[in-house]
Amino acid sequence: MSFRETREMLLLAYDSKIISDEEFLVLWESCHSKNPDFPYSSYARFDLENIHESECLAEFRVQKQDIPVLANVLQLPMNIRCPQRTICDRIEGLCMLLRRFSYPCRYSDMISRFGRPVPEICMITNEVMDNTFNNHSHRISQWNDDIILNPHLLQEYADVIHAKGAPLENCFRFIDGTVRPIARPDQQQRIVYNGDKRVHSLKFQSVALPNGLIGNMYGPVEGKKHDASMLVDSNLLHELEQNAFSPTGEPMCVFGDPAYPLRVHLQAPFRHGTLTPVMEGYNAEMSSVRVTVEWLFGGIINDFKFLDFKKNLNIGMSSVGKMYLVCAILNNAITCLYGNSTSEFFGLNPPSLQDYFT
Repeated sequence: MSFRETREMLLLAYDSKIISDEEFLVLWESCHSKNPDFPYSSYARFDLENIHESECLAEFRVQKQDIPVLANVLQLPMNIRCPQRTICDRIEGLCMLLRRFSYPCRYSDMISRFGRPVPEICMITNEVMDNTFNNHSHRISQWNDDIILNPHLLQEYADVIHAKGAPLENCFRFIDGTVRPIARPDQQQRIVYNGDKRVHSLKFQSVALPNGLIGNMYGPVEGKKHDASMLVDSNLLHELEQNAFSPTGEPMCVFGDPAYPLRVHLQAPFRHGTLTPVMEGYNAEMSSVRVTVEWLFGGIINDFKFLDFKKNLNIGMSSVGKMYLVCAILNNAITCLYGNSTSEFFGLNPPSLQDYFT
């Protein structure tokens, strides 16, 4: 008999005066559960060895053999400790995080996989997310010149982009902003409302590399902010002026859409006056390779579909911006392991997982 059926019988017995007030209260408390349909004690605790390879890839987006490797490079502690002293090993904690973000789900949907109550799953997931953000957010928020943005690699990126038909010979990556819809907040709705997309949202500015990695990401900012305003706030132009040079000292540039201004290190399509056939051809050829930045945005959502379910993304109840940034880091890790459509398009492999997280 389920908890729900037991409570219904208790209510019927109490209404029929079969049991007293005291008996009803004692029996009601003994069979009450916050998760009545999911008694976690009836499920076995999580064991990665008992999960089939296909289930692992579908639920965690990572092959079974690579999960311990990912936990190691993320430098997760051997045991995840929550404030109320709940403990789990890092493999289980990482799998909780990946399972949570891989598809829109409630914590109660994860009980059958991990054999833990909802509060524990929630706290462990948040601990792993915070650990990943605190230790690795600099890999996409700062200029990572050691592994993916040193002068020799900038030249290599520019060469493969030019070989794919881009007229510019010194363009090494692409910049764009993305709008991530969220649930309508209770307060300050106008600040996060994006009039162009007509949704309440947060915005992020991302720079895509031809090896399939997100080289830099800035955000979150309020949904109403313009891409050009994000560019100023991100201080990206200053970083380009300081670091974006080839091995021979030639300035390198990023390429954006017409919303961005023209600078030595930032190029955009022709957009004023009457365009000549040569100008139109230039725009079309650059657009054909710049579309890869949209592939990277789509890749984050395809791997972590939880971010596409805006009803669960309430900025007053959860760290929505941190979730997106952590998923961007994890998406870079998955790209290092398996590549993606962008790296295949340009024929340029990303660094190994160990090199990227060095």
